[in-house]
Amino acid sequence: MRETYRKQLENLHIELIRMGALCEDAISAAVKALIDGDSSLREKVWDLEREIDLKEHEIESFSLQLLLREQPVAGDLRQITAAQRMITDMERIGDQAADIAELSRFIEDRNLISGVPIGEMARAAAKMLTGSVDAFVAADLEKAHSVIAYDDIVDKYFVEIKNGLIALVSKNGEASEECIDLLMIAKYLERIGDHAQNIAEWVEYYITGRRG
Repeated sequence: MRETYRKQLENLHIELIRMGALCEDAISAAVKALIDGDSSLREKVWDLEREIDLKEHEIESFSLQLLLREQPVAGDLRQITAAQRMITDMERIGDQAADIAELSRFIEDRNLISGVPIGEMARAAAKMLTGSVDAFVAADLEKAHSVIAYDDIVDKYFVEIKNGLIALVSKNGEASEECIDLLMIAKYLERIGDHAQNIAEWVEYYITGRRG
């Protein structure tokens, strides 16, 4: 019976990795849709967002079954509880990727997009997400702490983008509407970083019993 339970926990890890990969794909496709102006990528993001929602429901149901059947205690209970909280943050990351894809429809100035490090910010946020899920699977507290610290990098990108867009608007008021949309996209990426940080803090709770 214990071996079966261990395999169920391993399956939980696998499903979390899959959900994290869906979120990473959604972030990547949303930002590429923005940079390349590719409408087919926007459709892909919306499809991925629906897959992420379904995966959240699957993992929630699976984890509840584990709680009811196995009645875990101590570290195992914290592990399953942390997983339940993590999928909520990942579902919101999917929502924000979809919001980025939606806003990308209204930004046509490629020079405006290339003038700020939006792609770099997206990669930094995705790196946080990958690191936080990896930290959970490996029960790696040091990696979780590194993800939490890396949120400062994402925040710095947001400030850089905000300041760059303010400077652009001061020179060219006609670009203000697109600048506002691009700033909103940067804000969504900042929130994605915040959710990845939340996930890492739940990993910390799973390992230590303390969070934040």
